[in-house]
Amino acid sequence: MRILFYAVSFVDFHEPIAVLCTHMSQLFNSSSGEQLSASAVVSELIAYMRERPLSPYRITIGTDSQLLHNGVADFVSAIVIHRVGNGGRYFFRRFHGKNFFTLRDRIIHEVLTSLELGTQILELLREHPRLQFEFEIHADVGEHGPTKAMLQEVIGMIRAYNFEAKVKPESYAASSIADRHV
Repeated sequence: MRILFYAVSFVDFHEPIAVLCTHMSQLFNSSSGEQLSASAVVSELIAYMRERPLSPYRITIGTDSQLLHNGVADFVSAIVIHRVGNGGRYFFRRFHGKNFFTLRDRIIHEVLTSLELGTQILELLREHPRLQFEFEIHADVGEHGPTKAMLQEVIGMIRAYNFEAKVKPESYAASSIADRHV
């Protein structure tokens, strides 16, 4: 789905999820090692799109996690901009969460984190009219393996926020890029 950003009406901006706000202020890392705020990441996304304004773009957000010990999990969220057919850039941030004793708890937290981040990034992009891009939330679940029982629940959560949902094997922001840094 192609979005003319100044005409977007399907995005329903929900109130921030309080449980996630503790890590939303953290800085993002670029692939070159720079640390950037969320607004600086959005500036980088805009500059990247303005380099070739006629190219198609896809902005994706995904989160992955790994259980460490005693219910503590390491989470990584990625913001990816893909210039379709011509590469892309990504930014990521890491944070720890506590009291995650089941895979389901971690997956739900991954999705809620991506939804909150997606909402935040779109709110910042909204200040810059006339940008054209597709926007997706990527979830690290699929039709095979231990997460298949959660597939419809996760897709439903993402669609409830009016975002396009992608799952394995198409969820590269979560299952490849975030996974690389977790």
